[in-house]
Amino acid sequence: EETVAAVQQIHGHFAGELVLEEKLVGEELSFFAICDGTDYVLFPSAQDHKPVLDGDVGPNTGGMGAYCPAPLMDAALEQQIIEEALLPTLQGMRAAGSPYVGVLYIGVMVTAEGPRVLEYNCRFGDPECQPQMLLLESDLLELLFAAATGTLASQQPRWRPGAAAAVVMASGGYPESYQTGRPISGLADIPSSSAQVVFHAGTQRQGPDWLTTGGRVLSVTCHADGLQAALDACYETVAKVNWEGAHYRKDIGQKGLRRLRGE
Repeated sequence: EETVAAVQQIHGHFAGELVLEEKLVGEELSFFAICDGTDYVLFPSAQDHKPVLDGDVGPNTGGMGAYCPAPLMDAALEQQIIEEALLPTLQGMRAAGSPYVGVLYIGVMVTAEGPRVLEYNCRFGDPECQPQMLLLESDLLELLFAAATGTLASQQPRWRPGAAAAVVMASGGYPESYQTGRPISGLADIPSSSAQVVFHAGTQRQGPDWLTTGGRVLSVTCHADGLQAALDACYETVAKVNWEGAHYRKDIGQKGLRRLRGE
């Protein structure tokens, strides 16, 4: 009844067709696999943070931070997603004569009734990809080449233990109107290593200086023995970088930490 009333209010005498979707309530999860049309290699699950403000409020963005692996994912849930989403997708596309080759990103809502597919993406996630790359110890190129040549069954990627996290630093006002051309300070003092990378997104080099050119500017990404340590390392580095109007969420990873504490 609420749906019918809302449709009438919005559309009046709208004569076209409408698609009604069930509202899904739960926690989102990002599921990744590299596929060669038949076989697949799983990447660590991840959780993104879409809303621009702490507490998951405000307008949605391209992603304000991520962490992996996601404590929400356990062996039983992973197997269910494989059996009910990943394998039927690969089998169905192969049967249709269009085998899927590449990165398959399945956005999942974990509801009280089980996992539900929200969307498919034919790419790595952003910013989920950044912490995943810090967990990958073996060569990404070997996996991609094996997917392209149908030899993924021979691949056994190596993953670093622990966890990785990414905190996105954005321009003030993003995802709506924002200023660009702001000088970024602090980047020169941050070394890159296998445990820490500052990924550039909306930046431009001007002589010796870096300037902001976009909404999402930087992704500060760190790997550590556990999720809390990875997040601490991220925020320690974030505190060293600044520009006028810089904005970032201060609660990245809190859902994962609460789950690890059993809350």
